[in-house]
Amino acid sequence: MPLHEVKSEDWSKVSHDLLEEGKNIKISSSLKVKDFMRTNPWILTEEDTLQSAGDIIINKKIDGVPIVNVDGTLSGLVTKTQLLREILQGTDLNTPVKNCMLTDVFTIDPDDDVSALIRVSIGNLPVVRGGNVQGIVTLSDTVRAYFSSLMAIREELDTIIDSTHNGIITINENGIIILVNRATEDFFKTPRYQIIGQHIAKFLPAGDLIEVLDTGREMLGEKVVFKDKVFISNHSPVISNNQIIGAVAVFQDISDLEQISEELEYTKRMKEELDAIIESSFDAIYITDGEGITLRVNEAYSRMSGIPREAFLGKTLEELVDEGSMRHSTVPLVLKRKERVTTLCEKNGHKLLKTGSPIFDNSGRISRVVMNIRDITELDQLKTDLEQARNLSQHYQEELTKYNMVDKYIIRSPKSRDLLDLCIRLGRVDTTVLIQGESGVGKEIAANIIHSNSTRGKKPLISINCAAIPENLLESELFGYSPGAFTGANKHGKAGIFETANTGTLFLDEVAELPLTLQGKLLRAIQQREITRVGSTEPTSIDVRIIAATNRDLEQMVALKKFRKDLYYRLNVVPVTVPPLRERKVEIPFLVNHFLEIFNSKYGLNKRIDERVIKNLMNYNWPGNVRELENLIERLVVTSPTDIIKKVDLPMMNPIQSHLTMDLFEGHTLKQTIEKVEERVLKNTLESLGTTRKAAKALGVSQPTIVRKAAKYNIKFKE
Repeated sequence: MPLHEVKSEDWSKVSHDLLEEGKNIKISSSLKVKDFMRTNPWILTEEDTLQSAGDIIINKKIDGVPIVNVDGTLSGLVTKTQLLREILQGTDLNTPVKNCMLTDVFTIDPDDDVSALIRVSIGNLPVVRGGNVQGIVTLSDTVRAYFSSLMAIREELDTIIDSTHNGIITINENGIIILVNRATEDFFKTPRYQIIGQHIAKFLPAGDLIEVLDTGREMLGEKVVFKDKVFISNHSPVISNNQIIGAVAVFQDISDLEQISEELEYTKRMKEELDAIIESSFDAIYITDGEGITLRVNEAYSRMSGIPREAFLGKTLEELVDEGSMRHSTVPLVLKRKERVTTLCEKNGHKLLKTGSPIFDNSGRISRVVMNIRDITELDQLKTDLEQARNLSQHYQEELTKYNMVDKYIIRSPKSRDLLDLCIRLGRVDTTVLIQGESGVGKEIAANIIHSNSTRGKKPLISINCAAIPENLLESELFGYSPGAFTGANKHGKAGIFETANTGTLFLDEVAELPLTLQGKLLRAIQQREITRVGSTEPTSIDVRIIAATNRDLEQMVALKKFRKDLYYRLNVVPVTVPPLRERKVEIPFLVNHFLEIFNSKYGLNKRIDERVIKNLMNYNWPGNVRELENLIERLVVTSPTDIIKKVDLPMMNPIQSHLTMDLFEGHTLKQTIEKVEERVLKNTLESLGTTRKAAKALGVSQPTIVRKAAKYNIKFKE
């Protein structure tokens, strides 16, 4: 009974049938019966005896022997089972096998697909072509063919999964990762053998995926922030026999898309601003690309030429000359010389100054030519026109610098971008700057940006906290001292901060804390550009740029005569205000991930933060600004009992006022405040971790220290 040819089915249907129907599956692959059959089988004729069949079955350890007739074609099959049955019935072993053989025999062709083997549950299957026996397939051969087919399907599925750009993670009912694809390895920069077998919480915020396990509901389009990356994730349950046996997360990295979106919005705003500037310009502006094709003309150019702007757009200079729209242009000279070119011409009795400025791309090629045209019939307008050309070039340079600085610092809000713009511009001029803002907002970062974008950028930036140095030492620290100036002084003398910062920038942080006795000397040093060491009468010339910072109202201090008015006006040449964190909350998620990476590295941990914690932090008012946020993240990294920082790990955070700051400091001495902070940290750590040994390890102290301090503050604990 020859088997019919098994037809092909797609792999997904095969996979379903394999799980649901067992032996009735149909598998199509490149594997053939001839790849698994046993060739050169032991064959008997119809006249051979049962004794011969038994010898072959016993000695060759097979379950059946094909029987052929005189012309060599298959006529039957003697199996081990059939032989045993004949022996038990007392059949003479010299009986011809034709009297006992099975005649209704399944057969198979050597070129049949292996799926034909899997469809039948026969331990001995003759392989026949043209009636002649080519081989035989045993039960073990069928199992081997079945396994090889499954492996072929598995390899095909693995190839398909690994070829997708999206990351795929599958977990079991316990949250353990059981499958990842190549894209997931790339996202986490971790080989899959280090991922598989780990809990999902080690790599992704696990709340949503665990919820899918609990509820069986899909969660589509979930945004996940992890290690400065933003993902869109789709979560689905894996269901078998109406039971949830796992969950699958398919996620896509959209960090670049998020950043591009922000950059596009910023670029759009800058374009609108630039468009308004170009159109409001009284001067004619004419812009081409690097090939001389007209990209833009403003209304002033159209008015000056008497030709609608639409007549210029998209045309080359040669086409415009041929049409009579333009007689001559400076653009060809700019493209040839690769430098700014200024020419004078006359039109209708008016003298016109044409200035063509090249704009270069990163490869040094000209990408744009901007031509400014001004009526300079009055010669005194020439200076103004040249200054405008310089300002335009400087504008493009500032824009280029600004784009580079955005990547270096966490700048995501409009106020931060405006501050960056101002700091970059201030770097171009060597003037005194006063940076104001609340404590912890990042005034020193603003000072760094100003310094790094100045002509002194390669010279030292020396910082000094005027509130951190005792008053009796502050003068010698600022101005230095000569040999033998006072008891205990270095016999060779010492240079002060001013001399150390010479040719560079001196950053005076907390300048409001300078005593009045030193304010006059500081003013004299700034105005006269010279200092005198303590114990000396010889002045020393200095070349230092001053950037000062304070979180106090200096104007009010001047009114109260706590700060010199002349020094205030000398420092406040250009005021810069750093906005508080509550006015730029869009930066909080990025700052959180930045600090999380820092403290994970510092303490050798791998903590991650739940997205719901981010939402809580976004709703908080942050009276302590960025410094408070940094301290909070360090605390959470140290004290959270699991690798995932959850909402429950957060301290009680009032949206208006932080208990971490206000109630700790008001009405307390420094020693009392330190003790209160120590008590709260110790209590929270013991409550989170449970034992003194775990708390000691987390806080980096000995276990006896934890026991002693817990007893001091009457904190209950476990050994």
